[in-house]
Amino acid sequence: MKNMLNGLFLMLLAGLAVGANASEPIKIGVVTPLSGTYAPIGNQVKHGIELATKEINAAGGIAGRKIELLIEDGEANPPAAVQKAEKLFQVGKVDFLTGTVNSGATLAVGQTAERNNRLIATTVSFANAITGKQCSPNVFRVNANAGMQSATLAEWLTREKPKARIFYLGPDYEMGRSTVASFRGMAEQRGATTVGQLFAPLGTKDYTPFFGQIRSAHPNVLYTSVAGNDTVRLLTQMSSYGVSKGLTLIGAAGVVTPQNIGALGAAANGFITAAAYSPELNVPENKKFVAAFRAAFNEEPGLYATDSYGVVYFYKAAVEKAGSTDTAKVRAAMEGLKWDTPEGVKQMRAGDHQAIQEMYAVQVVDGKFKIIGKIDGKVAVGPDTCTRF
Repeated sequence: MKNMLNGLFLMLLAGLAVGANASEPIKIGVVTPLSGTYAPIGNQVKHGIELATKEINAAGGIAGRKIELLIEDGEANPPAAVQKAEKLFQVGKVDFLTGTVNSGATLAVGQTAERNNRLIATTVSFANAITGKQCSPNVFRVNANAGMQSATLAEWLTREKPKARIFYLGPDYEMGRSTVASFRGMAEQRGATTVGQLFAPLGTKDYTPFFGQIRSAHPNVLYTSVAGNDTVRLLTQMSSYGVSKGLTLIGAAGVVTPQNIGALGAAANGFITAAAYSPELNVPENKKFVAAFRAAFNEEPGLYATDSYGVVYFYKAAVEKAGSTDTAKVRAAMEGLKWDTPEGVKQMRAGDHQAIQEMYAVQVVDGKFKIIGKIDGKVAVGPDTCTRF
C-alpha cells in the first residue's frame, strides 16, 4: 500500500511539473540594431517579429504556450551583439534567438549559440559564409543569401537577353568588387560577354569621366552595385547624358531602394534587380500580412520585416513538429521543414540550414517595383557547400 501511495505521489508531482512547463511561455530573444546606422532595418525586424508574435499568441500560442519576446539592441556590432546574446541565453533563459542583421554579428552570435546549446535564425544577413564555409549546426537562415540574388538575376538575364554584352560599374571597395565578381561569374557561365569593368571611389560626385569608356565598349546591359546617394548621382547623370539610352540597367538588390527611389525619379525607371519579396505577391498569406502590417504600423512591409515575421512561424512549426523546445529535437525538426510565409512556402535545407524559396526579378516602373519574372528556389539556391555537419 505504501509503495502504491509513493507511486501515486510521484505521478502527481510529474503531472504538476508538466502542467507548470506547459503554462510557461516560450522565450524568443531578439538581438537587433535599434540605434545607429542600421536602426531602420532593426525596427523592420522588430515590427515583423512583434506582429507574428501577437497573431500567434491571440490564436493560443505554440502548443498552448504563449510567446514572450526579450529584445536587446545589438547595434549592428559583433561584440555588442555577442554580449547581448550571452545575456539573453544566461540571464533571460531564452529558448531561441533571432534578429541579427550584420553578417559579422550573425557569425559571432552563432558561436555563442553553440556554446550555450541554443538555436538562432537570421532573417537579414546575406553573407554566403553563414550557410557555407562558416556554417554552424545551431544557425539557420530563413532569408535568401547573396548568391541567390546573383543567380536569380543571371537566370533572368539569360532568358530575356541571351548572350548579353555586359559592362560592370561598381564601387571601389570589397563589397563592390565581390558583388561584381559574383554576378560576372554567373553571367559568363550562362553565355554573357564582359565588355568592360570599372570601379569608382565611394562618394564619387561626377561619373561623366567613365561614360566614354562605357560608350566605346558598346554594351547592351550595364550592371552596377553602387548604393545610396552614389546611385542617385550615377543613374541621374547617365540619364542626363543619354548613356542609359538603349541599355538594360540591372544591379544588386541594394542599388535602388525605398530610401533613394524618390530622389532618383524617372532615372530609376527600367532598373532591374533580384528580390525575395514584393508586397504585390499574389499569395493569400501575403495579402493578409500586408493588411495587418499596414494596420499595425501605417506603412508598407519591406523584405526584412517580412522575413522576420516568417521566422516566428518557422519556430512555431518546428516546436510543434518536435513536440518540445529541446535544442536537439527542434534542430532535427527544422531540417527539411516546410512552412508558410508571406513569400509562399519555404523549405529549410537540412545540409546547410539555408531556406529555399522562390526568387523574383523586379523592375522599377513609375517609381515602384513590379515583378517581371520568377525563378524556382532550387535553381537560385545553388549547391550545399557546408561541411561542418
